[in-house]
Amino acid sequence: MTAESQHGVVPSILVVEDEDSLATLLQYNLEKEGYGVSICADGEEALIRIDESQPDLVVLDWMLPTVSGIEVCRRLRQRTDTRNLPIVMLTARGEESDRIRGLDTGADDYVVKPFSMSELCARVRAVLRRIRPGLAEDRVRQGDIVIDRVAHRVRRAGEDIHLGPTEFRLLDYFMQHPGRVFSREQLLNAVWGSDVYVETRTVDVHIGRLRRALGRGVERDPIRTVRSAGYSLDV
Repeated sequence: MTAESQHGVVPSILVVEDEDSLATLLQYNLEKEGYGVSICADGEEALIRIDESQPDLVVLDWMLPTVSGIEVCRRLRQRTDTRNLPIVMLTARGEESDRIRGLDTGADDYVVKPFSMSELCARVRAVLRRIRPGLAEDRVRQGDIVIDRVAHRVRRAGEDIHLGPTEFRLLDYFMQHPGRVFSREQLLNAVWGSDVYVETRTVDVHIGRLRRALGRGVERDPIRTVRSAGYSLDV
């Protein structure tokens, strides 16, 4: 079963690998597993991409141009907003001291080249289950809101909430990252997809519908508007 069919919202993975053939192979195999995959070839670009739109997991090569993978990992772990971002490190350095250094820097797992794609995909699934259980469960609760991805149902305070497909995907994405503020552009990329042209105003329309649906009979609005920044789910 693919990540998409299981969860409704496709978990996103950023592959940071400067060897073109391997990057393409990783993208192909991870997309076959149902993940949304983007790739970049150097550490500096990876840090910029993560700033613009944080993925659910990073597959990170140790040896990269501009900024090394180990340095990228160290910087991400120093920042509050990326401290818990799942990272799987790829490297040709198989010595025990190198593995220890990679894990001590903050990598969640460490895969030594050459590796099989099935092993890499299994490691990615295991890290997501452990670090981001919201991406590996069919039913997720945040506060008094419960979302069931298999039945495609939402309940709040014990009452059924009826949502359209887009509002359901929006809520699902918010539920995976409670308290985090997302810009309209980030929500467009995550929920509609980066290859689909939709005006940012559309996000406001669907946020309004989601608010009205979640607010029926309940006083507190769980969707917070952050002026000049975007929206977050506070439960």
